[in-house]
Amino acid sequence: MKVVALNGSPRLIGNTSAAVTMILDELEKYGFETEHVQIYGDISVPCNDCGSCAIRGDGRCINEDDGMNAYLDMMADADGIILAAPSYYGGIPGQMKILLERIGLASSACASGNRLARKIGAAVAVQGRDGGMQTHSEMIDFMLRNGMIVCGSSPPAVLTGKGPSEVLNDKEGAAALRHLAKEMAWLMSKISEQR
Repeated sequence: MKVVALNGSPRLIGNTSAAVTMILDELEKYGFETEHVQIYGDISVPCNDCGSCAIRGDGRCINEDDGMNAYLDMMADADGIILAAPSYYGGIPGQMKILLERIGLASSACASGNRLARKIGAAVAVQGRDGGMQTHSEMIDFMLRNGMIVCGSSPPAVLTGKGPSEVLNDKEGAAALRHLAKEMAWLMSKISEQR
């Protein structure tokens, strides 16, 4: 089984990447194949709600000029999906927002049903000072709107780290990632047994 993590941070090597690496390392210990995808440079066109995805009914965006359809295909093919983003000005970064809007509209317009429905999802947010829970909530809301099964952790997977690699010092955040990986692994295994 495979888990794909979409990282919405503009920094290739930053706190969000460190957090994603931590949770994917944990999932690999449970035997899952993982992929860490940096989306920031590939998403350039905002959704204009043209309705072409609904007219076509194939669950894809008509705009093929960036990586959005490839990311949607990755998500649709995965068993588990992790959305990860830093808090920028109290919420998710613009590129991640654009991706979620476009994927949400295109996926829900698929004639055979939402391509993300019943996928296992989890969110990881990183804050420098604040906005982490808002960022986390925005990604969870996306998952719920798409009929995904959302895994949680206690505490929520909201890590704090402003400077380079500071997130690695957030012991409570690291514990949340381990707990979240454990819950995802358990749920994906249980669902796999039922298929």
